[in-house]
Amino acid sequence: MRIEGSVFVVTGAGNGIGRCVVSELIARGAVVVGADRDEQALAITAALVTDRERFTAYPIDICDRAAVAAFPGRVIASHGRVDGLFNIAGIAQELQTVAELSDARIETLMQVNFFGAVWMSRAFLPHLRQRPRGVIMNTSSLSAIVPVPGSAVYGASKAALALFSYGLAQDLRGRSNVTVTTVLPGSVWTDLVRRVARQMGAPEWLAKGFSAEPERVARRIVDTTARGKGRVVIGKDAHVYDAVRRFSTRLADRLSYVQVGHGVYPERTAPARS
Repeated sequence: MRIEGSVFVVTGAGNGIGRCVVSELIARGAVVVGADRDEQALAITAALVTDRERFTAYPIDICDRAAVAAFPGRVIASHGRVDGLFNIAGIAQELQTVAELSDARIETLMQVNFFGAVWMSRAFLPHLRQRPRGVIMNTSSLSAIVPVPGSAVYGASKAALALFSYGLAQDLRGRSNVTVTTVLPGSVWTDLVRRVARQMGAPEWLAKGFSAEPERVARRIVDTTARGKGRVVIGKDAHVYDAVRRFSTRLADRLSYVQVGHGVYPERTAPARS
């Protein structure tokens, strides 16, 4: 679809990949409504965009179903239409086992990472179907490809989102002008990955070397979504695990455990002492 002149909603616009996608879309001539529950973060994004007249900040909690249901009407009232939705908002799980997580944290992870994108997609879909061409992009994760130690619930939320996204694409195939793109990024060098690297005790230079730059990820997301591609794996680590898992799920799981497990289960992975 044509990016220039189109109107897009981007969730998680206050930081990380979401902020970079906002900048990429605006640089290509789009009008963007940036959604995030953090008003201060949205203000920073607004200050960074190249053309402020093309950006509208919209504070919203995507877990609030009533607020999400009213959101499309407000976008259309301000901009006349909406052509695409980029579901990028998400939160991470601290590196903890399932037994260590609280019930409240488990519910929050599922609400934000899975249900938030579901409610947004359902709210905007009727309006997108009225456009000559509409797009929905859902951000899953490497954790939906291979289980990552200490991230079981996060991985479950992202895997659920991926399957929802694939299923939504099937629902619309041949019946609608709306395409659905599922993005599975690996490590991306954002504040979130920095925190996880510190928690694991990994040197920053090493973690950064394995991570993709968010600006490049944003360009890839926009390009593939505009082309209507169904599934996109981004990042060296994600491509490696995606390929290995096709060959052997056991090997992929083992590689993940070796790479991350020492940061979560040090007593299991530390070398034996004489």
